[in-house]
Amino acid sequence: MTNTRIPLAGVIGSPVAHSKSPQIHMHWLKMHGLPGYYIPMDVVADNLEHVLRTLPQMGFVGVNITVPHKEKILEIADLVTDRATLIGAANTIIFRKDGQIQADNTDGIGFIRNLQQSAPNWDPKAGPAAILGAGGAARAVIAALLEVGVPEIMISNRTRVRAEALQTEFGKSLIVVDWVQAGNMMEDAATVVNTTSLGMLGKPPLRVPLDGLRKGTLVTDIVYAPLKTQLLIEAEEMGCATVDGLGMLLHQAVPAFERWFGVRPVVDSATRAAALR
Repeated sequence: MTNTRIPLAGVIGSPVAHSKSPQIHMHWLKMHGLPGYYIPMDVVADNLEHVLRTLPQMGFVGVNITVPHKEKILEIADLVTDRATLIGAANTIIFRKDGQIQADNTDGIGFIRNLQQSAPNWDPKAGPAAILGAGGAARAVIAALLEVGVPEIMISNRTRVRAEALQTEFGKSLIVVDWVQAGNMMEDAATVVNTTSLGMLGKPPLRVPLDGLRKGTLVTDIVYAPLKTQLLIEAEEMGCATVDGLGMLLHQAVPAFERWFGVRPVVDSATRAAALR
């Protein structure tokens, strides 16, 4: 017998039953023979701070934060990383030994690592990127692309003012394109990213003309249900390199797991299989 507490982690959202994170983290815990559990927790906004302040007393070392709490968590955390501040949202919480709650955002890291693993010949400096959408996911993607050297980002959103707000924050590297012209911006793009939920199961289709896509352009979709969206199917038929969105979910989990459980896991075919079970 030992008095050492079993480390606990989890994901907080509302709803949260659909999350694949428990499958991913429990797979890694079993693979590495580590003690610990990862638990989904449905928590409404009014209870969020109370729950977060209580969890460390129960043995929790950290949690993931998902919709609709990614922005609100910045108001609760005692410490916020520069990365989370820039993106304006957090997806990872660390309960520090000094009692403070630290908020970070690993979505951008997950996005880039997914491209690097799935499309090893991708060169971020090869040309402009075209981004569809201007929500929280777009913010993480923009910050990550600029950090790895993408020279220019064209962004289009159904509500133009949201794209303009991002242009104000991220500067002259962003060029706003009207939604009705979204297809045209793909003609000059070396990288195309859909950060909207359009094309996801249960959501409307992504109705953007793709005839401007060039052979060899990298096209990726952060949606992973379905795993191969209509955007990726059509892009593949046109000779583009394509990357699905599941890898972003897997890779964003790596730094959190390492911080919580002390081992850096590897994203491999077994990890993907665990997430898809």
